[in-house]
Amino acid sequence: MSHATAAELQAAMAHILAAPKTGGQIEMLCLRPDYGMRRFVNEISVTRAAGIPGERWATRPWLRLADGSPHPGIQVCILSRRVLDIVWRDRENTPHPGDTFITDMNLSEANLPPGQRLRAGTAVLEVSDIFNDGCVKWAARYGKPSRDWINAPENRALRLRGILCRVAQDGIMRQGDVLEKI
Repeated sequence: MSHATAAELQAAMAHILAAPKTGGQIEMLCLRPDYGMRRFVNEISVTRAAGIPGERWATRPWLRLADGSPHPGIQVCILSRRVLDIVWRDRENTPHPGDTFITDMNLSEANLPPGQRLRAGTAVLEVSDIFNDGCVKWAARYGKPSRDWINAPENRALRLRGILCRVAQDGIMRQGDVLEKI
């Protein structure tokens, strides 16, 4: 199956931007214990100190602080259901992007500015100011047009690749919980 074209991605924009501003259901909870590994679960515990216990964030994060410790702003990744549906076409042969969870919610900077707190089950997350640009693996899996679309200057504030968050309050997120702005 082919990747979404630039024209298809642009045509989906109105639908993506029409996502609810709050109240998105949490789905496809995913743990990433190591590179390329995905484990889908019904609940995930999160802590301020360890992020998601058992995930590679604590041992091999892609972003570190100056002292070498894992950057807390990348503990949790959230991707829009609407973006996932347009880019992830071959679900049998192409890996899930590995985001902590998927939700049908507007993840734009206008709706969820850095510092915005979100209730996810009993956990509280805080939206990071770190831009998720879709790595080289994203382009290989979902096509160069989708990576270019994510990173286009006019689309950066829309956060089409999703948002990155730190854990602000320990808790448990479950499949079907509602993600709400607080």
